Amino acid sequence: MHNRFDLTGKVALITGGGRGLGKAMARGFAENGASVMLASRSEEELRAAAEEVRHGLDANVEWLCTDMTQRDQVSHLAAETLRRFGRVDILVNNAGSNVPQAIDQVNDDDWDRIIELNLTGCMRLTRALVPQMKDRRWGRIINISSVLGLGGKEGRNVYCATKSALIGMARATAIDLGPFGITVNCISPGPFLTDLPMKILTPDQKQQFTGRTALGRWGNPEEIIGPALLLASDAGSYITGTTMVVDGGVLAKVL
Repeated sequence: MHNRFDLTGKVALITGGGRGLGKAMARGFAENGASVMLASRSEEELRAAAEEVRHGLDANVEWLCTDMTQRDQVSHLAAETLRRFGRVDILVNNAGSNVPQAIDQVNDDDWDRIIELNLTGCMRLTRALVPQMKDRRWGRIINISSVLGLGGKEGRNVYCATKSALIGMARATAIDLGPFGITVNCISPGPFLTDLPMKILTPDQKQQFTGRTALGRWGNPEEIIGPALLLASDAGSYITGTTMVVDGGVLAKVL
């Protein structure tokens, strides 16, 4: 039987690929035959992630240090990935960050930086890679949003704004690119055991998130692989312009 999740011959570029969900998705793609380019700001993390993704596999995994808030570096990432691999079939816009601030305490510099990282860098990288996807009439673009792109939380103004915007941009981009065989979707994760929430949440807040899930626990990064594989492969060829929520049932609990 043909494996519709097979990614043999495909090239995936994953931003924020040095750790957490990005690294997990990279491993999942590599296990299913894809070549992978990882990008993040930390050379140390990227080296370690590339070795971890390759472990036990005959996989082509490379990396490039990139600050997604720097527009020239975003352009270089696109060009260098195409130079090394000759193509990009799957783009996962995963890089993102958060600075918790109440609306009357929002710092302009933080606001501008997070918008540049979470939203503008995604747009610029997508824009740079779409033409070669159009030429082949095949492509998969996955924006990593958040349940906070669908709901709010105190002090998460810039984060909620950018994650909501990624969902809106994916819908419009899906309409633009559908005639060329390119699908565009979002994944909106809930509470996963990654560095970002572990750094900014207090112990009480971590426990509160656990209580909000239907499953009563945090997600492990490996649990994002299945949804990502679906949207990145031929198995998800008729899914576009939508948002897949992977949150352990957070949004299912209204009260």
